[in-house]
Amino acid sequence: MTTTEPLLTHPLLDRLVQQFGARWIDQDNLDAFAAEPGDRVLFFWGDPVRFPEGLDVAVVLPELQAAHAARPFQIGVVRREDEDAIARRYGSQRWPALVFLRDGGYVATVPGMHDWSDFVARVGAALDTPTSRAPGIGIPLVSAGTTSGCH
Repeated sequence: MTTTEPLLTHPLLDRLVQQFGARWIDQDNLDAFAAEPGDRVLFFWGDPVRFPEGLDVAVVLPELQAAHAARPFQIGVVRREDEDAIARRYGSQRWPALVFLRDGGYVATVPGMHDWSDFVARVGAALDTPTSRAPGIGIPLVSAGTTSGCH
């Protein structure tokens, strides 16, 4: 697994990795991270100038982890330069976002920053959700010249 620091980072993200055991995730190590057993969270933080609340999520993420100690999850901080490609894979369209995975499967996405009690509840709900197909994956396409049966 790649452990080197990404090109674009921030001290609050470095703190997640250095103090709380999060891992840097890129396109090369995503599949291995996702396939590990148990609950995992991909943290899409976004450009801190455009999405300053991403840094707020970076601060509270270890607290959310502690609030759900009975349902432990590992944190993967998605490298900024790979966020768009990885976000598309999981149908995530908003920054910041937490994409929950379990045993290699997609679980849920919790976008944005929230009030503490709401955030704890949303993370708890995500941890209780069974795996499913990621949004935007597997939608049937209809080619030109065919009919879909819709009016």
